[in-house]
Amino acid sequence: MLTEILQQALNGLAIGAVYTLIALGLTVVFGILGIAHFAHGSVAMFGGYLTFVLGERFGMPFFAAMALAMVAGAGVGMLIERLAYRPVRDAPHINAFIIALGLTMMIEGGNLLMFGADQVVIQTPYRGVFNVAGIAVAELRLLVIATACVLIGVIAVLISRTKTGKSIRAVAQNRPAAVLMGVNVSMVSLVVFGISSALGVSAGALIGALLAIAPGVGEGLAVKGFAVLILGGLGSIPGAIVGGLILGVSEAMAAGFVSSAYKDVIAFMVMIVVLLFRPEGLLGKR
Repeated sequence: MLTEILQQALNGLAIGAVYTLIALGLTVVFGILGIAHFAHGSVAMFGGYLTFVLGERFGMPFFAAMALAMVAGAGVGMLIERLAYRPVRDAPHINAFIIALGLTMMIEGGNLLMFGADQVVIQTPYRGVFNVAGIAVAELRLLVIATACVLIGVIAVLISRTKTGKSIRAVAQNRPAAVLMGVNVSMVSLVVFGISSALGVSAGALIGALLAIAPGVGEGLAVKGFAVLILGGLGSIPGAIVGGLILGVSEAMAAGFVSSAYKDVIAFMVMIVVLLFRPEGLLGKR
């Protein structure tokens, strides 16, 4: 029984790492700019499909293809910020909300036109399985967790140790004061969307290698990302990490011990229970 629990927990950590990357991208946008970027999941699927194409048609190694897709995703994110969100930055929030929904449909349609409607799995050479004390440890799952840890570390260093990160924190804490201190808010917004989209693309590539990508998967990822956002605490980067892992492990436990048909229900029940006792989320501020 203990072995099975540990096995499901390991599986949950891998998918939770993907949820964390999605939620981190949403967190930096929402926490700093106050925008609920619903198209984030569709951008992630664009990155997953692009990683697949770079690997299958051009023979690029998985991580090289993912890195190039992240660069392309950052460019897409900056384009979205400049053309879609910046014109309504000072407008009522409902404007950005409607634009976000429209962007979701536009990017989903673009993915269909460019990559087709087929479900695809990103092939990787990481197919080894190790047996540790009766627990099957897949090489790919370990790499997914390690990749997420590296990306989280890079974001943490960027935000806490660099001049750009200080500007981002200044805008998040007090935008008018940041403007008075000479911070270029438009550039900060551009950078934040670039970072967010790159993280989303990495999640799309990893989910494509772990499971599969197909039309409609992006919307589900966006929903899970916002669930993690609420669970961990709006705008909290540590909360996004903790929330993503909790959601991933609870889904794996539900699938392993109840039924895969109920994994989403049980995962969201965990979120509801947390919010009943701590409405601001696990690591959010009141």
